[in-house]
Amino acid sequence: MKRLTRSEKIFKIFSYVLLTIFAIICIYPLIFVLSGAISSKDAVESGRVVLWPVGFQLDALMGVIGYRQYWLGYCNTIFYTVYGTICSMLVAITGAYALSKPRLMFGKGFNFMLVFTLWFNAGMIPTLQNFTDLGIVNSRFGYILGLGFNAFNIVLLRNYFAGVPTEIEEAATIDGATEFQILTKIYIPMSKASIATVTMFYALSRWNGYIWASMLFTNENYQPLTVIIRNYLATTENSEQAPPIPESPLYSNQSVQYAMLLCSIIPIIVVYPQLQKYFAAGVNVGGVKE
Repeated sequence: MKRLTRSEKIFKIFSYVLLTIFAIICIYPLIFVLSGAISSKDAVESGRVVLWPVGFQLDALMGVIGYRQYWLGYCNTIFYTVYGTICSMLVAITGAYALSKPRLMFGKGFNFMLVFTLWFNAGMIPTLQNFTDLGIVNSRFGYILGLGFNAFNIVLLRNYFAGVPTEIEEAATIDGATEFQILTKIYIPMSKASIATVTMFYALSRWNGYIWASMLFTNENYQPLTVIIRNYLATTENSEQAPPIPESPLYSNQSVQYAMLLCSIIPIIVVYPQLQKYFAAGVNVGGVKE
């Protein structure tokens, strides 16, 4: 085994210390939210909850579990995330495949127009007016289709597809493969890392989406979880309005807020580790064209 020099040892120790500090900074908010959700009212309001729960109680979580509007928003978020990600990936994969081909007629022009949208766009108000004129306000499928395009993700996939050896495609063409077969049998299997990365980008943006959801959904039955949580926070901050989940001597409104946040991130915590192994490889390989 190779012996490390003094400078290498110092660098290794520094790296481990820095990564440990960074991990603690990332993990602490999650632990704090969990502790706040199951701590007593007095402990939360007095600020005695710093790391571990103080005055254990589960009533705040039970209150969230019994809040119907919260779970309706949860179902809406799952719907928008699943179908929105599928729709966006269909657009991204097919668009990136076409734009990665030098033989595409006016390909340079299309690529320029795609990248141009990363620099300049119409802005929020004109886009909202466009959505309103198209009649996709309070429309689930309108929301999915209206936000189904992301130029950055298409560029990421395009760069990865452009790096696939042309010899493989030429051999498949000689064997009689169609464009659809080349895409599904060659490009997609060879681009799992990049596709998984873009899928995660889309899924996270859908799951955490708030701005457009708050503007396009005025009907509570269509609102995703982020809007439901924000509306609850606004209600608890307004002393003139009664909160949807009644106050209790056992838990504070802050504990309910923490419980809502805790329940909302569980799917991401479960899914992300499954895709994490593709994440770094997808960004590094897809972002640089060799």
